[in-house]
Amino acid sequence: MSVGSQTKGIKANADGSVDVYFGPKPPAEMESNRVQTIPGKGWYTLLRLQGPLESWFNKTWKPGEIELVQ
Repeated sequence: MSVGSQTKGIKANADGSVDVYFGPKPPAEMESNRVQTIPGKGWYTLLRLQGPLESWFNKTWKPGEIELVQ
């Protein structure tokens, strides 16, 4: 499963950023922003940028760290 800018129902933050959740169950009302995982199984992330801006190339922007949310 994947989450992207074209995912139906994805919810963006007020600043235009998007929070993506990884887990077996989504936070309330965030199903479209979740990548489902299976308990006890490993997973990995892959970031795909199409038409990245100059800030990617000059390294003034980078994706945030994955954070534990409880």
